[in-house]
Amino acid sequence: MNDYEEIAVGKSDLNAFVLNIETDAQKKIATKWLGLAVASLLAAGVFSLLLVLSRTPGVQSIIPWIDFFHVALVVHVDLSVLIWFLSMAGVFWTVSNTRSGGLIDQVAWILAAVGTLIMVSSPFFGVGDPLMNNYVPVLQHPAYYAGLCAFGAGVALLLMGRLVYLPSIPRDGKSTLVFASYIAAIPTLLSIIALLWSYKTIPATHSGELYFEVLFWGAGHTLQFTHTLLLLVAWVWLAQVCGAKFTQKPMLLAGLCVLTILPIVLVPWIYLSAPVESAAHRIGFTKLMQYGGLACLPLGVIAVWQLITMPRAEDEVKPMKSALIASFILFSAGGIIGFLIEGVNVVIPAHYHGSIVGVTLSFMGIAYLLMPKLGLGHPNIRLAKIQPYVYGGGQMMHILGLAWSGGYGVQRKTAGAAQGLDRLPEVLGMGMMGLGGLISTIGGLLFLIVIIKAWRDK
Repeated sequence: MNDYEEIAVGKSDLNAFVLNIETDAQKKIATKWLGLAVASLLAAGVFSLLLVLSRTPGVQSIIPWIDFFHVALVVHVDLSVLIWFLSMAGVFWTVSNTRSGGLIDQVAWILAAVGTLIMVSSPFFGVGDPLMNNYVPVLQHPAYYAGLCAFGAGVALLLMGRLVYLPSIPRDGKSTLVFASYIAAIPTLLSIIALLWSYKTIPATHSGELYFEVLFWGAGHTLQFTHTLLLLVAWVWLAQVCGAKFTQKPMLLAGLCVLTILPIVLVPWIYLSAPVESAAHRIGFTKLMQYGGLACLPLGVIAVWQLITMPRAEDEVKPMKSALIASFILFSAGGIIGFLIEGVNVVIPAHYHGSIVGVTLSFMGIAYLLMPKLGLGHPNIRLAKIQPYVYGGGQMMHILGLAWSGGYGVQRKTAGAAQGLDRLPEVLGMGMMGLGGLISTIGGLLFLIVIIKAWRDK
């Protein structure tokens, strides 16, 4: 255990729900995945600032690059939803596996890093022609496709290195988190299979945005179960470090982890029951995420109850507690807004921004927790404990502004005059969105400052 965990759970508590790094090879590869995750978030923040400015009333008129808005949106989404999440998943999968760090893991990280670099640099070398399909929007260029494929190949290799070693039966807190991290890899593997299934069965008549919409629809929905389970793993881990005392039996919590991803057993049935281009296929996955996502509630309620009843946190663990609280609020808000979606408007990004940022905040808390473990220094407590509230508070304003404007019909994936902000409520809503986005950008910058300063001063 590191300093934080010793404060919270004590050296003698064998049932502590924490993950420990036991080998140098494991430590090195986990550090690389964390570094890739932070780098992707840094790049996503740059593109995010451009996006916010291009939609903010009073500022949007002096940013005439509407096509660049869509290029930036593509890269921002891929970095913040695909690269950041799966790189942090790589952290969980390597930290939970004492055999991590071998040749396969090294090659996996290199492929993922090269793919990310290609994707980030593509817009600055003239790669454009954006398509705004869901989940993994793309720039129509062989270089961008190559970057996506390289990153995907890296993740697939990492999965091979993780799934080949079966976890032990959960008998204590640590083995429960190891088990949960292991099964969180299963939806990712299934999403790759779903992607290949869609690729092989898409009609030849499909092209452009419609083609990629169909290609990523099933895989994108399936992958969300990995992110949700790792969110819950992060909540339990952070709650434990902040002083929570879990009294539930490890096998019970392990069973609730299985329940969280159990709905993915319907994925093959959805593929077999209707063609990938059909409305039934699309609706099937929409319902799977909408109602299957409720399977996370039992474990989530346990984690949140621990948050409510835990003792006052020591100063050293307050950054992790801040991240835990902010994560719960944003993830819950995103889930509630999801049930309010009607039509194609900015209520949709309000929903997924809340959910995405909820996961992101939990991962930020894990990053703070892991820094001393990985020899990357200690985060500045004063900055780190307010950063989740700045980032989360800004994002709350952002999604509430979007949800309000969506009620007035403001369309998603538009910018500038194309937004049609003709009425005062629409202007106020999108103005709130813009202000919240700028505040959250400051919060994201604070996270990077804390991380980089700790690395520099270690």
